[in-house]
Amino acid sequence: MTLITSATLSSMENLEPKTLLIYGLAAAVTIYWLCSGEKSTIPAIIGSKGVISSYTAALHYLRHATDVIQQGYRKYPDGVFRVPTLFRWDYVANGTQRVAELSSAPEHILSFSEGVADSMQSDYTMGSEITTNPYHGAAVRGGLTRNLARCFPQVRDEIVHAFDDVLALNDNEWKEIQVLPSIMQVVARTSNRLFVGLPLCRQQEFLDLNINYTVSIFIRGQIINLFPAIFRPIFGPLISTRKSTVRHALKFLGPMIDERLEKEGEYGREWPGRPNDLISWLLDIAEGEERKTPALALRILATNMAAIHTSSTTLTAALYDLTTYPEHILPMREEAERVIAEEGWSKASLANMHKIDSFLRESQRLTAAGAISMSRKVVAKDGFTFSDGVTIPRGSFVSVPGTAIHYDPDNYEHAAVFDGFRFSRLREQRGGPTSSGDEPSEGTGFFNRHMVSTAQDHVVFGHGRHACPGRFFAATELKAMLAHMLINYDVKAMTEGVRPPDDCFGVMRMPNSRGKIMIRKRV
Repeated sequence: MTLITSATLSSMENLEPKTLLIYGLAAAVTIYWLCSGEKSTIPAIIGSKGVISSYTAALHYLRHATDVIQQGYRKYPDGVFRVPTLFRWDYVANGTQRVAELSSAPEHILSFSEGVADSMQSDYTMGSEITTNPYHGAAVRGGLTRNLARCFPQVRDEIVHAFDDVLALNDNEWKEIQVLPSIMQVVARTSNRLFVGLPLCRQQEFLDLNINYTVSIFIRGQIINLFPAIFRPIFGPLISTRKSTVRHALKFLGPMIDERLEKEGEYGREWPGRPNDLISWLLDIAEGEERKTPALALRILATNMAAIHTSSTTLTAALYDLTTYPEHILPMREEAERVIAEEGWSKASLANMHKIDSFLRESQRLTAAGAISMSRKVVAKDGFTFSDGVTIPRGSFVSVPGTAIHYDPDNYEHAAVFDGFRFSRLREQRGGPTSSGDEPSEGTGFFNRHMVSTAQDHVVFGHGRHACPGRFFAATELKAMLAHMLINYDVKAMTEGVRPPDDCFGVMRMPNSRGKIMIRKRV
């Protein structure tokens, strides 16, 4: 995220008259938004006493969003407050009751898809069809999740080969690695083993294409967000790499998709030898124009983006935590070795690695959520009204405070302390089942603090009807990767007890992209 700030500041050093005019118009639009926002009865944390102070506050919020949201969370623990962004006022809703109400609101009142589209500017970075018809989410929720157990041997095989190839370690020699780039390669290979299969999942040019597109979406989305809405249709397409990326992707995916469409046209959907992969799961749902090769290639890119971003950042953060708090290594290694010795490698055996599941959930709790989570756009004509009568006007964006919720001592004992076995102890204390799987069912001994469990006090994967559909695959993949690393490698911090600081820009928070750890093969 530092790249965004540096690039933006560098580009401002040589401003042309037209660019100055654009920034002037942007300021005018900002003043309009902020002035109109002052009429609201909902309290503002900063920037409520004048145009200049509000504009200054918006710039402050861009740099210190987490602190500002934390301030509002403390001041209005069960209320709603607003914060000034560069071009509008955004609303933040506190308290578990409001999280529940936001998460259960239907799409025609609070739009999840438009909230995502705004934060990532996906109309430009991925295409408006991704926002208006996100059927690839249903393919992940249905086809991918349903086939996880059957496809797990492929996941396991790719994890083994990917770590060997990417880390390229010599026996018993410590090696310094830059964590995020290395993990992105492993995750991209493993995910694409299920998405497109061999040999394409190991073709470096295809992997780099997906990784670069993932990074590009987040960086370019944030750059587009620096323009006022009226200018985004002009500059968004110029900044986005979507069209060139799809053209490049067709080099790899085009022949494969063409063949699938031809086979389905000739033999129907259940033709003999039909691969059990993302292309097939998409074709089970796609209709009309979405059954064309470029459209399907775009969906594969979009699914890759979500998978690579979520899993690589989660595992990178977990490795930073593992090397910062190494006392967790031996208990988790013993657990993994015991379970594998008794049950072998399978999706079901991963469900019995309670300490590993707990460690990943705790790492997510402290580092995975940004300043705000669950962003929604109010699309109902009369706005959105909470049960206590507070109304958010139509066209506004409302979120919940992600980091503040996870650091709240009312939600978690010693909330600011990393405790990797926090949730596995809770499982033991509550008499949770010894094997509950990734999709627990209610009943005797029910435990709802698995890595994939969403809750009003744990919003990493969202909550309610729009909770992340890929979280079951992500959890399976991540637990298998961490267990593999614990069994096969030793790791340690570059500097004992020092965790690389997270990268923050605006409301976004990411594990340090430059951070390194030491790693070696276990003898």
